Amino acid sequence: MAASTGAANAAASDSQGPASAGPSPDNPTIQYSMILDHLIGDRRPIKELNPAVMGGLPVPPKSDEQKMIERGMESCAFKSVLACVGGFVLGGAFGVFTAGIDTNVGFDPKDPLKTPTAREVLKDMGQRGMSYAKNFAIVGAMFSCTECIIESHRGVSDWKNAVYSGCVTGGAIGFRAGLKAGVLGCGGFAAFSAAIEYYLR
Repeated sequence: MAASTGAANAAASDSQGPASAGPSPDNPTIQYSMILDHLIGDRRPIKELNPAVMGGLPVPPKSDEQKMIERGMESCAFKSVLACVGGFVLGGAFGVFTAGIDTNVGFDPKDPLKTPTAREVLKDMGQRGMSYAKNFAIVGAMFSCTECIIESHRGVSDWKNAVYSGCVTGGAIGFRAGLKAGVLGCGGFAAFSAAIEYYLR
């Protein structure tokens, strides 16, 4: 009788042992939770993002000259000069192109029946290209400078900066012909800037 009772107690302890011992192959829920705890929980090991540890090349600290160059390239003055040069080149190319497809280039208004020479045609193309180049350079410098100032003042880089800058630039250019022209220039340049920003973004 005592032997059978001891065998029953041993069997009961054996049946309850795996449940109290912790995770086992028969209990996948506990193992899955432990894996998640090690992957995304508190026990997840923290990895160092140092390039030397990750296998990449270490980045040397920037010198004072490099920092000064970066600050200069990010300044409004540099952006304005760069936009001015780019506008000058683009305007000159556009002016020469429009002069090349114009059938009246080189003709003298006082004597329209006279056939222009090659020198007169080239001279007229150069003058038109220079005129376009100056206008594009002024517009580019004004737009870039005002956009940089507005962005620095607002502290946000979004499409509104280009719209505000376009309105200021168009209004300043059109205001030379009157108030109505200034308002139309502001609205036209703002709408054009908004369309360009929408297309680019």
